[in-house]
Amino acid sequence: MLKIEHIGIAVKDLNQSNALFAKLFGEAHYKTEAVESEGVKTSFFKVGQNKIELLEATNSNSPIAKFIEKKGEGIHHIAFDVADIHAEKERLKAEGFVVLNETPKKGADNKWVVFLHPKGTNGVLVELCQEINDNH
Repeated sequence: MLKIEHIGIAVKDLNQSNALFAKLFGEAHYKTEAVESEGVKTSFFKVGQNKIELLEATNSNSPIAKFIEKKGEGIHHIAFDVADIHAEKERLKAEGFVVLNETPKKGADNKWVVFLHPKGTNGVLVELCQEINDNH
């Protein structure tokens, strides 16, 4: 793992939350993106060297909708940038972590993503991210 890539925050209303976080950070989000396969709309803020991703469910079956129903709005996941998502996934499996998606899938912000089950990481949903390029 190279660095924290971003922290994901589940929100009920992306527009209201964009306004709130723009006031908090002193500048507006720089990007919004829908990830249809996950039933989510996202927006990204840059805070110094770090990124914050806000996530709003676009349907009631979305993992974000289920998260908010169960836990309310708040921190949903921590994403880590990795050099080789396949190798890192295999390393973590060998260490006993439970991978939620064996095959990396396309996530927001031009990334391949793999998630680790939060039951094995003290309740924290961990996302591995690798920039999409021609090698993966």
